[in-house]
Amino acid sequence: MKEPLYKTILNELKKQIFSGQLPLNSQLPTEKELSEQYQVSRITSKRALTELEQAGLIYRVRGKGSFVKEAPHQVAQRISTKATRILFLLPFLHDLSLGNFTDGLLPIMQEQQIEVAMGTLAVFAQKNATELMQEYDGLIYYAENTDQYLDTLVELALKAFPVISLDKKNFELNFPTILSDNVAGGQLATQFLIDEGHTRIAYLFGHSLHPQSVRNRYIGYLSALNTSGLDFHTSSVDMTATNEHLLTYVTDNEVTALVCENDLVAIEAMRTLKQAGYQIPDDFSIIGFDNIQATQFVEPPLTTIAQDFKQIGEIAGKTLIEWIEDNHVPTDIKVPVTFVQRQSTKQINGL
Repeated sequence: MKEPLYKTILNELKKQIFSGQLPLNSQLPTEKELSEQYQVSRITSKRALTELEQAGLIYRVRGKGSFVKEAPHQVAQRISTKATRILFLLPFLHDLSLGNFTDGLLPIMQEQQIEVAMGTLAVFAQKNATELMQEYDGLIYYAENTDQYLDTLVELALKAFPVISLDKKNFELNFPTILSDNVAGGQLATQFLIDEGHTRIAYLFGHSLHPQSVRNRYIGYLSALNTSGLDFHTSSVDMTATNEHLLTYVTDNEVTALVCENDLVAIEAMRTLKQAGYQIPDDFSIIGFDNIQATQFVEPPLTTIAQDFKQIGEIAGKTLIEWIEDNHVPTDIKVPVTFVQRQSTKQINGL
């Protein structure tokens, strides 16, 4: 396959920098001069200069042009000793609602002698795309909201920087995404309650705005109800299907079971119902989602859908390493979930 024209220019300029033909602080040809010399468009010559700048080989002075940033021996030394570094970002470093992805991620990185820097999503507000690309070789981040930090993420996408998102797919940016099979999880939880004899099964939301993962779990809930021919379901726009209005909602709709968007919502629902004098699971069966550590220690222990956070972290790490090494953009990977039965659910109607 013929080499792209911008790479021909890029490699020639690199050769001149490494050989000393273009010494430290010497000026490079302008975009116009390069386009004339190589008979290419200004866009092509600009891309070559941009990649040299991103590699830290040149710097630009507005109105004057591009100049060699480091002496050839300094460049060679920096490149030969540069360790691979990746950045791993979460909404909050100690968020109880998130599993421990690092159990799977860190051993993979340590085995490959890759440095991992951890931080919160606030890094996107503190550093621009160029700074991130200069400091790191790749990025893994938990997409709390696909609308957040779009300016930085769009720039990283346009520059083909290796970025892997967890939990939510941003279809506009199309970053490879590692996520749990949330639709299947919603189906598993709902079908279990149906098999236990429940016909008035509600879906309990945590907020009025539903993240992509929550919507997918809700779709699984609706799918199971529809397959079983049950008429009652929670509407996605019902503002009362939350813990704030739980007591009124379950009474008005004669609900006997709840599929909750996550474990924290489920644990709060159990607390609210018990304070109102109800018994779990005698009066209500409740299922959560995530299998966070707290689910084993509440009373009664919570039936839930387990995400394999360790496997997600491990897959994300391996996928990013392959992308960095092979320069081949990976595809999305959906990780199976598991049903975990505990004591917050019960059969009804004599089953």
